[in-house]
Amino acid sequence: MSEYSLDRSVTIQAPRDIVFSFFTDNARWASWWGPGSTVEPRVGGQVYIRHPGNVESSGEVLEIRPPEQFVFSYGFNSGKPFAPGASRVTISLEPSGAATRLQLHHEFPDGESRDEHVQGWRFQLSLFANAVSDLVQAGAALRVDAWFDLWKETDEAVRLATLRGIATPAVAFRDRYSLIDGAAELSAHIAAAQKFMPGVVLQRRGDVRHCQGTVIADWSATGPGNAPRGQGSNVFVFGPDGRIAAVTGFWG
Repeated sequence: MSEYSLDRSVTIQAPRDIVFSFFTDNARWASWWGPGSTVEPRVGGQVYIRHPGNVESSGEVLEIRPPEQFVFSYGFNSGKPFAPGASRVTISLEPSGAATRLQLHHEFPDGESRDEHVQGWRFQLSLFANAVSDLVQAGAALRVDAWFDLWKETDEAVRLATLRGIATPAVAFRDRYSLIDGAAELSAHIAAAQKFMPGVVLQRRGDVRHCQGTVIADWSATGPGNAPRGQGSNVFVFGPDGRIAAVTGFWG
């Protein structure tokens, strides 16, 4: 084991098998390294990385134990700051509730090379987290729209069934008029809103903005005859299973 090493741990909001697939699928591997990057998911298989600016790195798979560990050698095709195969990267995955804890251990041939990679791995694992989250939360806009549609749904059984599909049982909702925890309480709250604000309809405005499980969606509210009743933005927090865990609404 090299005396020059770098360690970093991050939590990825996704199940472990999905996280591991980003080390074994070419398209997913390239999604966080760069277009044209490839991986052969077998011991002895080639690892190829095309960084921005056409900087190329390569190595080979040294160990692979789905969905727990992926080990590969790594170096630069130019030979600088070190040649292909001159360093060793170990990525280990452990469950963390419904999420995944990723532990990175990178062994280098010298201290200068290690120091040059501290920010590199900080940046690269951030890209990785976003790539995984983009996959897990690919249906975020549909779930957001279903959330807004709930506020005009008068059938309690339908509301609860919809909530089971798009939200966690303990889903939390906060806004100027709400301090709600749990799907059953939320359904009752929606029924009350319909009673005291009849005919009000919520609708998303524009595209959702997503980053690592947090989604911002703008909305407008109209009353009978499409009369404007207000507008604002909701912040949705999604869980590792792609369902809504919490919503905070802002009016105005």
